[in-house]
Amino acid sequence: MKRLFTFILLFIFISNSNAQNENPNYDAKLAEELGADDYGMKQYVFVVLKTGTNTTTDKTFTSDCFKSHMENINKLVTEKKLIVAGPMSKNENNFRGIFILDVKTFEEANELLENDKAIKEKILAVELYKWYGSAALSQYLEASNKIWKINP
Repeated sequence: MKRLFTFILLFIFISNSNAQNENPNYDAKLAEELGADDYGMKQYVFVVLKTGTNTTTDKTFTSDCFKSHMENINKLVTEKKLIVAGPMSKNENNFRGIFILDVKTFEEANELLENDKAIKEKILAVELYKWYGSAALSQYLEASNKIWKINP
């Protein structure tokens, strides 16, 4: 009898501990739409933009390259491939900015970046890293487009 009672208590404890790990707000449809795994996460490519090897002083050329850079950013946002982008302040590593791309492979990332003239002309260099983050990160884009007052 004592063993049965111990077994029942152990069973209740195990059942309760598993129930505490389940999310009561879990939305299976949304998780599937966002490509989330069981932890609500997914694979991205994290891009570090650095100062490239082209150190031209031609302001017209540089301006044209950065115009292409911004056009490519806007295109990738429209295609829902670019989740996060932003410049970095001056630093000793020559990091200029970051992207988080909603792709799984470096090949896919490179295809998205090949139309960026600042990268193609080596004004900017890229370093690619696989990054595992929240699948809900793409939801940020909808809100971010509603809060800017002046187009950068």
